[in-house]
Amino acid sequence: MVQTKDLNELTKEELYELAQERDVEGRSKMAKDELVEALGGDGKSDAEEAKTEKSDDGLDRPTTSQRAIWRGAINFGLITIPVGLYAATEDRDISFHLLSGKDGSRIRYKRVSTKSGREVDWDDIVKGYEYEEGKYVTFTQDELDRVPVDSIRTIDIVQFAQQEAIDPIYFDKTYYLAPEESGLKAYRVFMEALENTRQVGIGKVTIREKERLCAIRPADDVLVLETMKWPDEIRVPAFDELEMDVEVRPQEVEMAESLIEHLSGDFDPAAFSDSYRERLEEMIAAKIEGEDLQLAPEEAPEPEKVTDLLEALQASVEATRKRSA
Repeated sequence: MVQTKDLNELTKEELYELAQERDVEGRSKMAKDELVEALGGDGKSDAEEAKTEKSDDGLDRPTTSQRAIWRGAINFGLITIPVGLYAATEDRDISFHLLSGKDGSRIRYKRVSTKSGREVDWDDIVKGYEYEEGKYVTFTQDELDRVPVDSIRTIDIVQFAQQEAIDPIYFDKTYYLAPEESGLKAYRVFMEALENTRQVGIGKVTIREKERLCAIRPADDVLVLETMKWPDEIRVPAFDELEMDVEVRPQEVEMAESLIEHLSGDFDPAAFSDSYRERLEEMIAAKIEGEDLQLAPEEAPEPEKVTDLLEALQASVEATRKRSA
């Protein structure tokens, strides 16, 4: 595994650069501890030894951070359940620094005033909204933290729905909701009610200056919150090819269904791995040892043109039968 520096040892500028490289959403709005949370959760890099637990699928997985991203309460009828919000996932991408191709020195970004040309300290930066070209209204962080909406500190459950009724395209990011000790019983009651009714709770929550639609569901003895896109954030598919008429024969559909049936099974996430990351780690290790790299061809082979779809489907079914025999 590639070694990187402890995130807690980095400056805010270095953390921000890393967040830029990893395309962390909302990075410009984050304080230093929030950048650490978004980049590594527990302040350690992916490669450093951290507390792990063996999951049901046999994999060693990192545990959640003890630092909540957000604290507030779930409002369910007249019941209030105090909770903390914690990141449920983390990216395991390999991070590269940007270097000068001439001398190998690090490239750094500076916050430079367009008026004076001088670098601006983080403490002197405010946020501005451009309402006309070159004209801004500015906001302090305290003003943004105190926008008068209920979802800043509460998640009001306004509706319940079957999870299958929600198109997965709306789901954005996954978090764990953990109870405060005083709300544990109400938390358990709410979770068990969701399990028994097979429903998810729909509400709104504000995280890092953005109000988001959210769905709350039970999973593995914990409540999971999925942030969701707003309807006007979902793009309409507009592809000329989909407007074209093609003849689809029943035999082709039946053969495609047969292929799907042969490839069907219970989803086992442990059966999959990030082969790109594995190969990249091998290449990094080879570079460190001064070994030659084994690279893929510069151009990918052209996909074979299918002249007879039914024949190709039949061949695919036969191939899957032989592999499963």
